[in-house]
Amino acid sequence: MIRALSLAGLGLAFGLTTALAEPLPKPDFELPEAGESYIDYARYGVFEGSGTKDYVYRVTDPAGLAMAAGAGVYPSIAHQADPQFQYFVSAQGPDFSVWSYSGSRYPQNDFYAWCMAETDEGARLFFAGEALRRAGHIRQALKAYHALVVHFPRTAIWSKDKSFYWYAAPEAIARMHKLLAAYPDLGLRLEDAFVDVRRSGQLDPATDEVLARPGRLVPDDLRPIAREYWRVKQERGKGRVRLVQYDNGHWEMLVEGRPFVVKGVTYTATTIGESPHALNLRPWMTVDDNKNGLNDGMFDAWVDWDRDGQQDEGEKAVGDAELLRRMGANAIRIYHGVDEKGLYDPREYDKALMRKLNKEYGIHFIMGDFVGAYTVGSQARWDIGTDYTDPEQIEIMKRSVRDMVMDHKDEPYVLFWLLGNENQHPHTRTNAVEHPEAYARFLNETARMIHEIDPDHPVAVGNLNTSYMREIGQHAPEIDIYGANVYSGAYSMGSVWHQARELLDRPVVITEMGCDVYAAGRGVDEEAQADYFRQNWADVVENLAGGRGIGNALGAVQFEWMDEWWKTSKGDSWGNPKDHDSEGDFEGPFPDGWMHEEWLGIWGQGEGSDSPRQRHPRKIYDEIRRAWASGGQERGR
Repeated sequence: MIRALSLAGLGLAFGLTTALAEPLPKPDFELPEAGESYIDYARYGVFEGSGTKDYVYRVTDPAGLAMAAGAGVYPSIAHQADPQFQYFVSAQGPDFSVWSYSGSRYPQNDFYAWCMAETDEGARLFFAGEALRRAGHIRQALKAYHALVVHFPRTAIWSKDKSFYWYAAPEAIARMHKLLAAYPDLGLRLEDAFVDVRRSGQLDPATDEVLARPGRLVPDDLRPIAREYWRVKQERGKGRVRLVQYDNGHWEMLVEGRPFVVKGVTYTATTIGESPHALNLRPWMTVDDNKNGLNDGMFDAWVDWDRDGQQDEGEKAVGDAELLRRMGANAIRIYHGVDEKGLYDPREYDKALMRKLNKEYGIHFIMGDFVGAYTVGSQARWDIGTDYTDPEQIEIMKRSVRDMVMDHKDEPYVLFWLLGNENQHPHTRTNAVEHPEAYARFLNETARMIHEIDPDHPVAVGNLNTSYMREIGQHAPEIDIYGANVYSGAYSMGSVWHQARELLDRPVVITEMGCDVYAAGRGVDEEAQADYFRQNWADVVENLAGGRGIGNALGAVQFEWMDEWWKTSKGDSWGNPKDHDSEGDFEGPFPDGWMHEEWLGIWGQGEGSDSPRQRHPRKIYDEIRRAWASGGQERGR
């Protein structure tokens, strides 16, 4: 978890729930001037230096471009003649803040606020585009996003506390791909658009390099090629689990020769009061507190359907294994810890349990090694952190990975190997940010070692969004799957799909996605959490092989199975793991603008009276079940 910031025919064949081919909605309000359906920028100006850091678009016909753009899209000022816009402006007081109009309940007001905002033009276009999209002005939103890429590809937007910034143009391109996939009635496709941000690591946009190709919107008259005519372009691996890329550029995972879409969960059954910081957190596979010979989480969990905090007569133990099966999950992501010597610890695993879950419940395991994140596996000092330029630490980490692979490689439950978890983020205590090439070369060396030991399973990296994707593409060709922890908001997975296609041409598994259920000022908001998943999963489906998107998605892992009460930090210390803390941990694109790390579960633990067995129901479980289990089990099993 971060601490900062025809597919219709395919769907019928494999039982996937999709949200594709939506009809264009009726807009919530009228625009005074809509302009053209899309802008052919070559008619109104000249592109110079496309694909380089010196890219610029020089307008030669500003009046024509303004007419084509329409209200809210640079350089048009048609919105200023709208009486409703004028009334909105006149109603604003001296305390007006445009940031109060980002994702509010009233997209028309959001649109007006960003039209009048005295801010960077690129930021204005991005958030005006967001408001237009939410209001149902899909074509106009598409033009706003594209105008940002064409005119202002270097726009960087800072967080409120100035601790980080993000680039709007790659996200605008992602929104364009998303709209074009969701609304085929637009009759358009986006060609050759890409913005490559090369960060200096100095937390200063002026020192970064931004290479921009604005691309173009063109009529989409291409018919999709029927699946039976796809031809394999390349394969990665020849074993039980392998990856194939077809001649249309799309990727699939095959398990025993059958297409497999990852429908995964980061699974834990953490007892309230336990915490890694208190050094008393037990591996979930080892917990059997009632001494009945069954794993407490997988087989003794019960659902508190009436939410009274007591296990009533009708609330018999059902077990997480059965709840996972009913939900349609086919994978669990896990990481191993280390023993008292800092080495791989096989005692954390119960192989008999893992075999049972695989054979009887269809659960595969994504087998993770932190490779130095949080100093796990590197034996580095916490205050210094893992060093990917240190040969001794590298050998120690490779030994940990080797021991894990040797221990599990012949087991039927292994899906793929996963290296790292956001190792390029400072909170994981590594120097991957300072030395991204060294980290990538270490990943390559380690992945090559795994392939030599185990040719049956792919190797993935667990990264934070798209950070240092380029270095991995350049220096880690042995990595088979790009795994990304993505928290880019409900609407989409952001730029990860098209960035992965451009920078490394590997398939993508979303190794974490999700949303907490707690909202400041509102309390528990189950509907918002469920809706967040609904939209995220739709984006994954749109980008599966055969979809209208990029075609490099292999599936996703929802974070996480149940609430863990140890996660909130208090300055330089950690909260009490016996308290369910509701304070926001950091700002982000969540329903209330904050992440509440102790509330991420598909299930809650109620008041904690029977932890870790009690399951407090939430709407997101049924939302996931509808998406994953309804007719879709055959693809995941």
